Amino acid sequence: MTFEDVAVFSRTWGLVYMVAIFVGVLIYALRPGAKKKFRDAAQIPFKED
Repeated sequence: MTFEDVAVFSRTWGLVYMVAIFVGVLIYALRPGAKKKFRDAAQIPFKED
């Protein structure tokens, strides 16, 4: 196995891994139960101490 083989393997599977993480984050953020959670978190800077 040469350096070229390792580089091609890591580029290919690295891209697949990053796309899978991106899709997972989208599913997490756009799921129906997340709306209230993110709305509450968006108001944190406006709450008084």
